[in-house]
Amino acid sequence: MGVFSHPEFDRHESLHYVQDPASGLMAIIAIHSTALGPAAGGCRRWQYANDDDALTDALRLSRGMTYKNAIAGLPFGGGKAVILASDLAPKSPELFRSFGRAVAALDGRYITAEDVGVSVDDMRIVQEETQYVSGLPQSGDSAGGDPSPWTALGVFLAIKSAVRAKLRREDLEGVSVAVQGVGHVGLHLCRLLHAAGARLTVADVNGDNLRQAREELPVTVVPPPDLLYADVDVLAPCALGNILTSVTIPKLRASVVAGAANNQLATAIDGKRLTDRGILYAPDYVINSGGIISVAREYLGQSCEDEVRAEIERIPERLEAIVKEAEETGEPTNLVADKLARRIVASGNADGSTAGQVSNRLIA
Repeated sequence: MGVFSHPEFDRHESLHYVQDPASGLMAIIAIHSTALGPAAGGCRRWQYANDDDALTDALRLSRGMTYKNAIAGLPFGGGKAVILASDLAPKSPELFRSFGRAVAALDGRYITAEDVGVSVDDMRIVQEETQYVSGLPQSGDSAGGDPSPWTALGVFLAIKSAVRAKLRREDLEGVSVAVQGVGHVGLHLCRLLHAAGARLTVADVNGDNLRQAREELPVTVVPPPDLLYADVDVLAPCALGNILTSVTIPKLRASVVAGAANNQLATAIDGKRLTDRGILYAPDYVINSGGIISVAREYLGQSCEDEVRAEIERIPERLEAIVKEAEETGEPTNLVADKLARRIVASGNADGSTAGQVSNRLIA
């Protein structure tokens, strides 16, 4: 399949294929938009079934970052990198240095950070080769470091908002939540949910993640294939995307879907399928933006942890506005969010910060 005819190609500005035989690096860097500023988005390392799947993931994730950054009011465009994992190219300092050089070659058009399969320590190695990296350990009360807790906080606050809108509950005491994936973000989310009184059902393909969740929290563990269909109030996908489909949606039992995973909908029409079933869907890139807010403010050097927390606490307001418009127009929440993001990008202005001013500051 050609790139320009690819169903997920959405007028992406550029697409970069990177290969380094010495380190084993094979990667794709997708820059969807720089209308609001340099393209910002994490680097994912994953074992894809084939190259086409890797390309699809890069295209969808980079577009999602454009929308996420726009709605979060950040002066950044959208980009994403995927590293094709394989047994022949294990994680190594050489691999991430090679990736860092690829990022550096883009001269500030793309700013990277950690994502699924990539750690803070990996980004430290990337930093040896490029300044265009964030999500690194900080000192004092400066914003930054591992974005997972911030992502979890935003999703937690959004779940509270969605439960209030759909279930008319002012708190989470006794509310049942199924969390798919209890890795970095999912486990942080479970801790917050448990502290708020929620009852947790969890699943993960990683046994170590499950053991840690069991040791820390009173959770009910179910097999991963059963988690989506658990009889719960809230389904919180916190693993990979493409899980809400024409096949899975008719079997969902939750009233609310609100989680940290990117690209939860397999297609845009799946948002309507959820609406038709009376399920409130909290658009993923609207509510999982806590991590990129932290990473962005770290990169800009503009705020401390308290200020980042205050910014993340605005996520429920954005969700409430989208839900209200969806109710008034009859449109699915995902389409309402998409239209809002595209309007912001078309205006070339995120919360009053023009893309040109920010880009000049970052690349100088």
